[in-house]
Amino acid sequence: MFKLVNILLVDDSEYLRDLLKTVLKSAGHYVVGEAANAEEAVEKYQTLHPEIVLLDIVLKQTDTASTGLDALKAILHFDPQAKIIMCSALNQQTLINETMKLGAKGFVAKPFEPEKLLETLVM
Repeated sequence: MFKLVNILLVDDSEYLRDLLKTVLKSAGHYVVGEAANAEEAVEKYQTLHPEIVLLDIVLKQTDTASTGLDALKAILHFDPQAKIIMCSALNQQTLINETMKLGAKGFVAKPFEPEKLLETLVM
């Protein structure tokens, strides 16, 4: 049985956020917030304190040109115990290794399989 958790979704694609939300909610998890860029991700993490962040690596750049890696670093600076799972269509081993070295707790490749996504949440 899975532990139900509060999750912050960070992806620049509204379609993917909606898809993730559907999968997570159908499994009983709570989506407590959404962000479309790195700055929103950090702000929402600091105010919502989710148990897990699903964070896209490649986010459309804003004026500050921050990426998912920047958000990962900023959230972990704020809370070194944060559980962040990276998501990306870039299923490249070097990028996965880099996110893990920075402190990510897992990685989900897009397009994701709902079962694998849910398994990754409880790792």
